[in-house]
Amino acid sequence: MENRWLFLGVAGALCAAVPGSAHQGAAGEVTPLFADDSIIVVTLTGPVRGIARRAQRSTKPHDARLDAAGESHAITLAARGKSRRERDKCRFPPLRIAFPDKPGKQSLFYRQGRIKLVTHCRDVDAAEQTVLREYAAYRLYNRITAESLRVRLARIRYVDDGEVVATRLGFFIEDGDDAARRLGMKEIDTGEIPVASLDQGDAARYALFQYMIGNTDWSMVIGPQKSDCCHNSRLLGAGRSARTGLTPVPYDFDAAGLVDAIYAEPNERLKTRSVKTRVYRGFCAFNALLPAEADRLRTLRPQLEAELAATPYASATTKQEMLSYLAGFYDDIGNSETFKARLTGRCR
Repeated sequence: MENRWLFLGVAGALCAAVPGSAHQGAAGEVTPLFADDSIIVVTLTGPVRGIARRAQRSTKPHDARLDAAGESHAITLAARGKSRRERDKCRFPPLRIAFPDKPGKQSLFYRQGRIKLVTHCRDVDAAEQTVLREYAAYRLYNRITAESLRVRLARIRYVDDGEVVATRLGFFIEDGDDAARRLGMKEIDTGEIPVASLDQGDAARYALFQYMIGNTDWSMVIGPQKSDCCHNSRLLGAGRSARTGLTPVPYDFDAAGLVDAIYAEPNERLKTRSVKTRVYRGFCAFNALLPAEADRLRTLRPQLEAELAATPYASATTKQEMLSYLAGFYDDIGNSETFKARLTGRCR
């Protein structure tokens, strides 16, 4: 049958390179914050209005307080990110929380030094649905591989000078070093790298996932500055000096078609008119590994659909739109002709 064009012998021969298989046995400690999927209730108290108002020009940290799970912690709070700090795009920036005093072993925030918080862009329900869509994108990759950044959904109350500024959903993102520790690996700090430095199976999985969610705002080999790798990606390896067999781990999916953020803009270099237009940006070096990974994603389809359908607080419309967008991906990998025309035939 046409939709079973993948030859099982090829899949078997490539099984040693199937993404996620190389490091699974080395899994280790999970920080408490990301050991549970339940939604936590958080209060952030500090100069929230000023941080938001000055976000475009300042990422200066400010003293604040975090209350959650019966705990209270002195923290610093700062705007972070790039496009979402622009005032004409977002009225409320993503935040970085830092703990000057390390929380103890019994704390939910044990081992959290600095942590990213994804927030609502504007204080409206539609912006909150965007948060949930991006959360769902992370959860999809969690389903696909352990070599991903975990996330934790939170209901956050923002308090400034005794007044509740907003109460909205947001989510915390696991730090790269914590993900590396969990996987028995190390986060790699390096500049531009050659494609050959990557674990080819892991990189093929990464590229196919980015196509799945319709994201083109990434690079697994170079950053905005050549001395800083990589754009919206972390690199993990066997040790900090490793320069081969590196695993790219993606983050920051707000420009993806699955998320379809109101402020997201198409990639100018690709000349697309909508962020929902999928463009495959994987390297031709991965082509031999893509069929096996595509076959694996077909097997995972029920789990991925269930993950989207179970997104907490997502509206029926949001869930249906995400499921429909995912279905478009499966149409693209449904037979050899579309697979070549839209993926392997458009590699870099």
